[in-house]
Amino acid sequence: MSSFPDGGRASEQPRWRRDFPIDWPEDQLVSRRNLLRFMVVVSTGFAAGQFWIGGLALKKRGEKHPRVEVARADQLGVGESLVFSYPEEHDRCLLVRTSQDEYVAFSQKCTHLACAVVPEPDKNRFHCPCHAGYFDIKTGRPLAGPPRRPLPKIELEFDNNTIYAVGVIKEMT
Repeated sequence: MSSFPDGGRASEQPRWRRDFPIDWPEDQLVSRRNLLRFMVVVSTGFAAGQFWIGGLALKKRGEKHPRVEVARADQLGVGESLVFSYPEEHDRCLLVRTSQDEYVAFSQKCTHLACAVVPEPDKNRFHCPCHAGYFDIKTGRPLAGPPRRPLPKIELEFDNNTIYAVGVIKEMT
């Protein structure tokens, strides 16, 4: 049975105390030692999780990307673009011929919310239609809108008249 702080009967207590009785003898206090033990366990779990995430990032950094044929150099005219998959089938990328001798390639996923970006070579930018984000077409850096990180750049290699994708550069700025 609940006892009230003044030791009186339930019928003699104010309404608020009857609605929210405190059972003082059965109230469980948390000692400093138990609080400290809880904090150490939780902190250790968070630290282990951070080390695990860091290990995964280091593992991915060491991975070699495949060399994948993207297009022939004469396949695109100046200002034209081509969608291709790299490094995996579900990773969509854009190859854009920005001038007679210059090609750039970036991931097609906006770094804000992963919407597909669209090249606008006449304006020297990529446009993300979801939230009006813009990226520089030559560097992939954000120009306007909500995106704050640049588009991941696809490293290109030229062999004879063929363009190959050979790596992904993800800048964390």
